Amino acid sequence: QVQLVESGGGSVQAGGSLRLSCAASGYTYSSMYMGWFRQAPGKEREGVAAIYRSSTYYADSVKGRFTISQDNAKNTVYLQMNSLKPEDTAMYYCAAGFHIRPGWLLQPEEYNYWGQGAQVTVSS
Repeated sequence: QVQLVESGGGSVQAGGSLRLSCAASGYTYSSMYMGWFRQAPGKEREGVAAIYRSSTYYADSVKGRFTISQDNAKNTVYLQMNSLKPEDTAMYYCAAGFHIRPGWLLQPEEYNYWGQGAQVTVSS
């Protein structure tokens, strides 16, 4: 059973930065697809970024501002968020999956395991 624990959420003013961390346990970390998703009140969950080995994928809305990375020694994936905007306000979730269809890395239904979420609030 894969377990994911997120940390690093918080409140920041527009233009600021935050880094989210997701520690994974329970399976061979390097064989998993890892993704970050977010869900704002009243909206559907959307993919933000994903990583599989050295390949990274981003939603258009965060390209150039967010960076996903991983530390295999620590079984941890990170989401560095820069130039934050009020519209980035959401609950952010870490997710893991083993079999993701090509082109579907930012689709939440492809992922099997989810963390508890970390709130990110950006004020204007």
